Amino acid sequence: METIQAWSWLADAVMALHVAVVLLVLGIALAVLVGGPAGWAWVRSPALRWMHLLATAVVVAQAWLGQHCALTVLENWLRRQARLAGYETSFIQHWVQQLLYYDAPAWVFVLAYTAFGLLVLWLWRRWPPKRRAGRRRSR
Repeated sequence: METIQAWSWLADAVMALHVAVVLLVLGIALAVLVGGPAGWAWVRSPALRWMHLLATAVVVAQAWLGQHCALTVLENWLRRQARLAGYETSFIQHWVQQLLYYDAPAWVFVLAYTAFGLLVLWLWRRWPPKRRAGRRRSR
């Protein structure tokens, strides 16, 4: 019985990580949206912005390809090992439905992910990452 409990805890840990990643991606977009006009230098960090762009691109690509996030797949596998039911939909779709009691077709989520991706691209263009002071581009 302890092994089953361990699988369940691991699944919950992956779910918590997934929630943290989602909140981080959304939070960075919000920080750039607020901090860009406010002049917050840290929101223009190249490392932060590249990580954000990459994470967003992966989510949008997975949505367009009809694939679930690797964290969703891992959590479902862990839940099956714990003899629990996994999600029948994507991670976000499952939890949005749980939190908002809203049942939407998959295309709505593809559209939402795409719109968010376009927002991230707009943020990138409007408040692009800045190079650190003292670094010069070589020609």
